[in-house]
Amino acid sequence: ADVCVCDIEFGGVQNVANEIRERGRRALELKVDVSSPEDTKMMAQKTYETFGRIDGLVNNAALYYGLGRRPFYEIDPLLFDRVMQVNVKGVWLCVCAVFPYMKQQGKGKIVNIASEVAFSGSIGFIHYVASKGGVVALTRALANELGQYNICVNAVAPGFIDTEASRTIADVTKYDVSLTPLRRLGKPEDIVGI
Repeated sequence: ADVCVCDIEFGGVQNVANEIRERGRRALELKVDVSSPEDTKMMAQKTYETFGRIDGLVNNAALYYGLGRRPFYEIDPLLFDRVMQVNVKGVWLCVCAVFPYMKQQGKGKIVNIASEVAFSGSIGFIHYVASKGGVVALTRALANELGQYNICVNAVAPGFIDTEASRTIADVTKYDVSLTPLRRLGKPEDIVGI
């Protein structure tokens, strides 16, 4: 696929865009704050101008890296709000931004990255858990509302995945895998096909 890669920090998107180009596809890299209506509209407009269409959207932006674990009553209200702005409002704003283009072409696919913690909870991580529960609810509501336009909306809710970000919130060597189906931590490669 030709891909528009977005992040609030521009450095990483350039590397990913270059990898896409090396595979023979076109790439556009943009600095985008998904909690900003202006940024998300710009993202959709520049993507359309570059590629002539928007077939899919993956809402993967989230505040997760370095959040740390704290009892719910010790979480800073401003941090709670920021997690909600990025993890929930960001999904909604990105869908709002691409919707006119998908509606015009009569189809589209939207995949929202939720998390298993929305269903199981997680001690000391209430802001993130609540935000991913919001993503699940948004996905259900959006699927019902956008289906009439032939726009398919789904969520993927992975369990704990061993990533650099995950290592900032837990000691992955001590993670209890006894209840996971594969009896191991998830790997980024496990999510790729989805």
